[in-house]
Amino acid sequence: MFDIKKIPFSRYGSFITISRNHQEEGDSPLYLRNIRNGDNEFGEVFRIDLIHEGNLVPYKAVLSPSMLRLENAEGYAEFCITEARVLQIRSHSVGVRLTGITGAYDYAVPVEDDRWEVNHSRQEMRYMLTSIKGRLVVDAPFIEQRCEKIIVDFLPESDMGEMEGVIEEFMTVYTARSYSAFTEGHDNVLKEYESWVDNTLEIPEKYVRGKEMAAYVTWSCVVAPEGMLTRPAMYMSKNWMTNIWSWDHCFNALALAKNNPDLAWDQLMIFFDLQDKSGMLPDFVNNRSALWNFTKPPIHGWTLRRMSEQNDFVSAEKLLEVYQPLVKWTEWWLTFQDSDKDGIPQYNHGNDSGWDNSTIFHKGTPVESPDLSSFLVLQMEVLSEIACKLGKNEEARKWMDESQALLNRMIEHFWNGQRFVAKRSGTHEIIESDSLVLYVPLILGDRLPPEILKKLVEDIKTKGFLTEYGLATELPNSPFYREDGYWRGPIWAPTTMLLVDGLVSSGEKKLALEVAEKFCSMATKSGMAENYDALTGSGLRDPAFTWTSSVFLILGQHLSKEDSIKD
Repeated sequence: MFDIKKIPFSRYGSFITISRNHQEEGDSPLYLRNIRNGDNEFGEVFRIDLIHEGNLVPYKAVLSPSMLRLENAEGYAEFCITEARVLQIRSHSVGVRLTGITGAYDYAVPVEDDRWEVNHSRQEMRYMLTSIKGRLVVDAPFIEQRCEKIIVDFLPESDMGEMEGVIEEFMTVYTARSYSAFTEGHDNVLKEYESWVDNTLEIPEKYVRGKEMAAYVTWSCVVAPEGMLTRPAMYMSKNWMTNIWSWDHCFNALALAKNNPDLAWDQLMIFFDLQDKSGMLPDFVNNRSALWNFTKPPIHGWTLRRMSEQNDFVSAEKLLEVYQPLVKWTEWWLTFQDSDKDGIPQYNHGNDSGWDNSTIFHKGTPVESPDLSSFLVLQMEVLSEIACKLGKNEEARKWMDESQALLNRMIEHFWNGQRFVAKRSGTHEIIESDSLVLYVPLILGDRLPPEILKKLVEDIKTKGFLTEYGLATELPNSPFYREDGYWRGPIWAPTTMLLVDGLVSSGEKKLALEVAEKFCSMATKSGMAENYDALTGSGLRDPAFTWTSSVFLILGQHLSKEDSIKD
């Protein structure tokens, strides 16, 4: 069972979600939501209440992966999203009241004695409400261009009776259909979810509670292809981060690669489907739109390599599909993100790095940072490998030469003898920062000179980044550190994943496993939060995040492999 105050109720493939509104304080009610159209709208369609003898009554919410149950001393109501666009409800001894969260043109009209249509123009969706058992009572007085209110009661025939109803999404014309019984529909959803769990990565038994949360969050956050979404897409959350960002998707793809490779490939490629002719990838996408004001770092080559290591799914055909998009993405950084033409690419905004407000940006932008060059060194290396496999030998040599040349420039440009630094583009002024982002070059492993690698690892061990719970994104003794400072202190899943990978690549397996264990223990205890307080391990911001869940599963798999070796 999960906490509905933190984890929304939804299912694979659906934009229908039931959750509380995080902006409302106290014990706020639950809302039926439409999570289309991005995170500028919370998407409330109806407030959900239980009703008995004409009065609203309190309830306790019990959330399981396949069903939401609202319990009261008088009875209960159960909700199951039996299909992506179909929410079925049943109750005993209580009714369910839906109060419309309406806008300027929303209205409800009767269709038949047991059926009403609600046109929710604010959310750009129509809903067909059908009574299967019991009574459907609607109070929706029409005034000028809208209904003054829309209140829908699904009621049992008697105080001790049962009720069954259906809420269906549709866009234009409703097509009448028959419904499976609630129990049958619920059983089908449960089987689908159990199949997902069976395909979830194996992790140590002590993290089983974490695995339950991670499996449900990832399964329930997938939405169907629609509008701008060309493929099934795993949203970051169905709380309020209802988009996909163009590095977040890589971690979700990696967690799916071993046991669900088709869906993994969809996650990797969905942004390349939208790629601009310049090669740029959008910052984020949802069903309605993509944002082009920012982008995210080029970790896609690194991701592709790690996905390819999981199985044989990434075939020559797949490599041919991704090669040119990956070329264009790499060339975009090298061509358009180097204003001073010094051969070192830059970030024009913190958002482009993924570390939105990191202290490397506290003096402004553009900023040249060693993590960006590191990603591109690896990405060009991967392009060389792909080109070789595709018989493009001249291109393979070119990409390998460019990778090595950028590596050399990066070390000369950023290494000050003791650490990597970030610099202002143009002036090359060193930016004073104690951000963990300056240690991301660890992902280069033994491509770095031994003395540099040794110093980076020593700093991770001794400087203070590694707390009881994992790797803080800003040194806790930094004057810029904030416990809930987004990228100025909290522990994040993606940075943990990159640094663990870098430690393994650097021959520091023991330290990598220590970091992984700290993270998995914290996430199991505090949930799959967007990020965590580095000194307490408490979850921060959005409490049900998919890239956190995916990284938890990936790191848990690493730990499980180690346990099996020991056994």
